[in-house]
Amino acid sequence: MNTDVRHIKVSGLSVELVRKDIKNLHLGVYPPNGRVRVAVPFSVSEDAVRLAVIGKLGWIRRQQQKFETQPRQSKREMVSGESHFFQGRRYRIRVVNCDGPATVMLRNKRTMELKVRPGTNAELRLKVVERWYREQLKALTPTLLERWQPLLGVEVSRWGIKKMKTKWGSCNVDASRIWLNLELAKKPVQCLEYVIVHEMVHLIERHHNDRFTALMDRHLPHWRTYRDELNQAPLADEDWTH
Repeated sequence: MNTDVRHIKVSGLSVELVRKDIKNLHLGVYPPNGRVRVAVPFSVSEDAVRLAVIGKLGWIRRQQQKFETQPRQSKREMVSGESHFFQGRRYRIRVVNCDGPATVMLRNKRTMELKVRPGTNAELRLKVVERWYREQLKALTPTLLERWQPLLGVEVSRWGIKKMKTKWGSCNVDASRIWLNLELAKKPVQCLEYVIVHEMVHLIERHHNDRFTALMDRHLPHWRTYRDELNQAPLADEDWTH
């Protein structure tokens, strides 16, 4: 899809203006820092965009204020006693020195055990945990895809997991490929399911229009609850966003 992206200033706000082949104007404010993005058809003038933003200034400011006051995780030091999340549950990490391979294991409903070689620094400890998160998502995702492909009448040709700073998921419609944010391993499984369904619905409808919303309402009636849960969860120090 052809797109044209530029930034404009409106009443002191930096606004990302995206022109592409769509029918309606879409304005959004995104965490963690309240980034303002407006997607419009190529035929919409910049003056019309400015008027739309000005008309929504109060709402934009309220959304940005929510993100400013939203709790954030402290910087990860990867030491015993530090809090980490998995599938929506908080765990205290316990670092155990050992001479074997580095591993992560949930010992109970409160403890995440990280085994590493003595002297392993925080960066490498984090990589071990991230690798474990990736493994958990890889184990969960196929079952959800198998469940939803026949329900939606679409087929995902390929999928993958990666770190993303601006989205929980993304979809390449032409290639029928979806990507999932690694951070989803920390969120409740229903949030992962919502993102998967969201991206799969894009294989039916590219745009966030009325048809897209109707499809989400039909297949996953409580999707807004899961979307809000993702956006209201504590933000990571690395500025993970939706």
